[in-house]
Amino acid sequence: MQHDSVVPYKDQDTAKKAQVAQMFDNISPRYDFLNHFLSLYIDVYWRKQAVKTLRKLLPNPQEATILDVATGTGDFGLEALKLNPKKVIGVDISEGMLAYGREKIKKRGLQERMELFTGDSENLPFEENSFDAVIVSFGVRNFENLEKGLANILRVLKPNGALVVLEFSKPSAFPVKQLYNFYFKYILPVVGRLISKDKSAYQYLPESVQAFPDGVNFTAILDKIGFQSTQCKKLTFGTCAIYQGKKRAL
Repeated sequence: MQHDSVVPYKDQDTAKKAQVAQMFDNISPRYDFLNHFLSLYIDVYWRKQAVKTLRKLLPNPQEATILDVATGTGDFGLEALKLNPKKVIGVDISEGMLAYGREKIKKRGLQERMELFTGDSENLPFEENSFDAVIVSFGVRNFENLEKGLANILRVLKPNGALVVLEFSKPSAFPVKQLYNFYFKYILPVVGRLISKDKSAYQYLPESVQAFPDGVNFTAILDKIGFQSTQCKKLTFGTCAIYQGKKRAL
């Protein structure tokens, strides 16, 4: 199945983008808890590793302006603040997720350093060459049009700007592949449904991971869009991957 055609609510005829926004609005009250619980808090480690990658790609992190696309409740952007950049701006299509993210930012007194806005990867409301880095955490799977979203990200990056993407991956080695598939197919959807009260959201997750063009397939898409120096680094037995790329320097 094509990645772009995988949707959460198969009984609806609305576009993927609208369905994803609805899904995240539905699960936003329990999203952070489920992220940590279902990954055994490994998601926190993954974000830290992705920010380490970002640090290596930024010559002057303290001077950087960073865009966090599909920011959700802002966890990746908050982790990126540890680089002490000028500013982190997060965008997401789910108002429900953004509300929880803004509350986290407010509680930590970080309103001057990080702001969240309604935004869509395919229609980013920023001028060309606006950001030193763009980061995406577990969000590219949800783009309605993957190539269009990535092309728009490339547009808003400054020349020599960095892209860092964190996304689920499909392990291939025995027995991790078998255990991973069993967990994703039988355990995660049941637990996710019970806690989130959305029967489709955590069925969509494994389906979207399965359909996503991970590894060299994704770096090939980045290359096609126009990113330079693309790389893929697998984490935790291949269950997750950090992708990186750069915009061509002038």
